[in-house]
Amino acid sequence: MDITHGNLNTVAKEHIATYCDNRLALIDDLHTLDQTNAVRVEFIMAALCIKGRASLYINGEAYTMNEYDLLICHPNIILEKSMVSADVQFRCICMSPEYINQLAVISNNTWDILKYLEQNPILTLKPEETDMFCQYYDLLRSKLTGTPLRHQKEVIDSLIQAFLYEFHDAMERFGKFATPTYSSSERLFKEFLHLLASLYPKPRMVAVYADKLHVTPKYLSAVCKDISGETASDIINQYVIKDVLYLLKKSEKSIKEIVNELDFPNLSFFGKYVKRYTGSSPKQYRKQLAEKETE
Repeated sequence: MDITHGNLNTVAKEHIATYCDNRLALIDDLHTLDQTNAVRVEFIMAALCIKGRASLYINGEAYTMNEYDLLICHPNIILEKSMVSADVQFRCICMSPEYINQLAVISNNTWDILKYLEQNPILTLKPEETDMFCQYYDLLRSKLTGTPLRHQKEVIDSLIQAFLYEFHDAMERFGKFATPTYSSSERLFKEFLHLLASLYPKPRMVAVYADKLHVTPKYLSAVCKDISGETASDIINQYVIKDVLYLLKKSEKSIKEIVNELDFPNLSFFGKYVKRYTGSSPKQYRKQLAEKETE
C-alpha cells in the first residue's frame, strides 16, 4: 500500500477549503474523505462532526465518529480507508506545526496532552463545547473570507490563541494536564518533539537530534527525562516502533523493503529491534496478525 504525504495546501485543495494559506485552513466539506491510499498527515487538524457518521483508520486502528465527536490529528499520523455518510457535516480547522509553534501558547506539543491524544484521537464533546468550537470556526471563517482588516494577522492569531486556551481548559475533564510554562528546557523539549514528528524515516540516534538543536545528547536526554519522565532515546524509539509496526501490519512491502525504507542497517539489526519491542521477530509478528484476521 502506498502512503502519500498530506501537507496543508494539498489536503485543502482536495477537500475544497473555505480558506487556506500556508498557516491555516478551514474546511466545511469532507465528503471526499474516502481514501484509496493512506495519507501521512503533516499538519494539526481538529475536525468536529456536527451531523452524520464517519469511519476511518488512524495508524492502522479503526475508529468511528458520530455527532459531537472531535478528531484531533497531529503531524505524522496515518489516515486511511475513510468512509463518510451522505449527510455528514464537519467543521475542520487545520494548522501548520510552524504556525502553532509561533503562537507560543498551549500547543499540540504539550507532552501529557499529546500522549493522551495519541491514544484517544477522538473525543466526544458536550453540546456547549461543540457550540464553542463552532463559534470560533464561524468567527474565523467570517474574518478570513471577509474584507481584509489592517490588523488581519493579529486578529486571526488572537482568535486561534483564544481557541487553544479554551480547548486546553475543555481537555481538563478528560484528565489532569499541567499548564506548560516556557522555560528554556521546555522550549527545547517542544522543539525536539516537533523535529521528531517532522522527520521520516526517523533517525534513531539521540546525537542526530541534539546536533540539529545545538545541544549535547546528554543535555537533551536530561531535559526529556526531567519534563516527560522518559529519556530522549525512549521517546525516539516510541515513534520509530510505531512506523515499524504500521508497515509490518498494513504494508505489502517485504521486510527487506521496510528495513531500507526506515533506514535500518540490516535485516539482523531490524529483527532484534522488533523483537525487543514486540517479543516476536518481524516474520512472526506478521504471522500472528494474519492468524488473528482469519479467526
